Amino acid sequence: MKIPVNEPLVSDEAKQNVNKALDDRWLSSSGKFVKEFEDKFSRWIGKDYGVAVSSGTAALHVALRALDIKEGDEVIVPSFTMGSVWLAVLYVGATPVFVDADIRTWCMDVDKIKVNENTKAIIAVHTYGFPCDMRRINAIADKYDLKVIEDTCEGVGSLHVEKKCGTFGDISCFSFYANKVISTGEGGMCLTDDARIDKKMRRFRNLCHSEKRFIHDDIGYNYRMTNLQAAVGCGEMNHIDEYIKKKLEIADFYNKELENVNGLSLPRVIRGNDNSYWMYGLLVDRLQFGIDRDLLREALFFGEDCIETRGFFYPADEQPILKEFIKEDCLVARYLSRNGLYLPSGLAITKEQLRIVVEEIKKIHYEKT
Repeated sequence: MKIPVNEPLVSDEAKQNVNKALDDRWLSSSGKFVKEFEDKFSRWIGKDYGVAVSSGTAALHVALRALDIKEGDEVIVPSFTMGSVWLAVLYVGATPVFVDADIRTWCMDVDKIKVNENTKAIIAVHTYGFPCDMRRINAIADKYDLKVIEDTCEGVGSLHVEKKCGTFGDISCFSFYANKVISTGEGGMCLTDDARIDKKMRRFRNLCHSEKRFIHDDIGYNYRMTNLQAAVGCGEMNHIDEYIKKKLEIADFYNKELENVNGLSLPRVIRGNDNSYWMYGLLVDRLQFGIDRDLLREALFFGEDCIETRGFFYPADEQPILKEFIKEDCLVARYLSRNGLYLPSGLAITKEQLRIVVEEIKKIHYEKT
């Protein structure tokens, strides 16, 4: 048996919608499912406008352009995150300013945010589903007149102070990559309550055509979502609450089965923050567990059941392209990167597979200690 780190579900409605799109011969971004998906997803999150794009990275890029972030501006970003976040900042010629992680949440440590006259925006990331401290981030933004982009690619279904993640920023960005709660294979979306920003994002995603087609009055991008992708998304939206419930059940099982295994640090539960557990991550203490994170990953993968895992993101100070931007060591991010992994957490995982994963982890631990 092979247990993949993520295997998505595809609903019958998604398959039927794709066939409808094929039958209608609307394959490109002009089909009806794009608008339907934008409306369904934005309503579910609780924002007025949704702009579907080709990826989560494209969503971040479009958001920065729509907020007029440019060369000479500084954007505060987490040092422990997917590269898409700081790459999007580099795309617009701005300077990423890295903030180390909070060891409790793995998100940006708000206490370490420093603002100067060049700071124009903050990108807050809900890391592995744990909500970033948006109340405090928004308070900083209000004090210094900063824009807030809420990267909710990993936080669909998470709650912060009883509000859905994705409802706190000037713009919130989402990914529909294959391992996300709602998937269209590839794809993303920007949400906002500002009609002016919505209009700008629609122009940037579609080559910045002027009112006269094929006349371009700004630098735009081909970031359109296809009708086929949106057809899948519309079908999956019928199951979003069910999918989030499944994620919570997976996390609950891992929490109960692994809480007494020495050397494993499980995701923290902090009042006012409800994690949707996009992926179930944990930290491995070599001395207490018996082997380090890398050896545990090897033992799981090369065992009888070939259990896949993924290591955590690399910290910003280990990215070759970022050397000129690193001003301080990313000590917590480095620790998380070297000791963290996430377990099989895909929506298609079975109870039997979950039991095999925890039994194998326990077996490895007891053999090594």
